[in-house]
Amino acid sequence: MSKKILKNIDLSTILTLKDLVNYQPGQVVSKTLAQNNNVSLTLFAFDKEEEISTHSSHGDAMVYVIDGTGQFTIGDETYTLSEGQTIVMPSEVPHAVFAPEQFKMFLIVVF
Repeated sequence: MSKKILKNIDLSTILTLKDLVNYQPGQVVSKTLAQNNNVSLTLFAFDKEEEISTHSSHGDAMVYVIDGTGQFTIGDETYTLSEGQTIVMPSEVPHAVFAPEQFKMFLIVVF
């Protein structure tokens, strides 16, 4: 029997990431797939005009947009990413996320 490291996701199954988390009116919905001292894997669905306010992380945070368009502020710069694009928010650098429209992202943080 194998040790299950990932959670909230079927193993040995073909899946579409953007279908694993659903939009909810007026909310940011998250689904954690893995969380340990080395890595965090989380899917997010942002309703239009929702946000995660400025904060920082002890790990490098790579975002991959899987649906729609999101705005990412890293330090003093703001970037707009669309489906299929990625950006890394460096550790200890303040960053924020805003949804000008509904969008979904896959967040990978490496500690």
